[in-house]
Amino acid sequence: MIKKFEDIKFEETKIPKGIQALIPFGEYELSIICNEMSYGGKNDGTLYEIGVFKGDKMVSLPGITEEGDNIKGFLNEDAVMGILKKMTAITKEDPVNIVDTIPY
Repeated sequence: MIKKFEDIKFEETKIPKGIQALIPFGEYELSIICNEMSYGGKNDGTLYEIGVFKGDKMVSLPGITEEGDNIKGFLNEDAVMGILKKMTAITKEDPVNIVDTIPY
């Protein structure tokens, strides 16, 4: 179970160059990325971007992202952990790591 940011297992991505973690929450999956194209990734790799997936589609989830804007960026480690806590509250699922990356 993920209790602190350091518990998140990121995998390297090649295109775009960076890192990604996928965290399942029941029917949803939270993607956390930091790369040369993400919102915040150009800040020396210190800020992150999240998106919520349901199946293979990115969705907006009230309390996590805004309607019509499925991505939230420029997040520091504390903000990412806050989102994990909100996802737990919404889904009643504890965050655990899965090791996977977007296949492109």
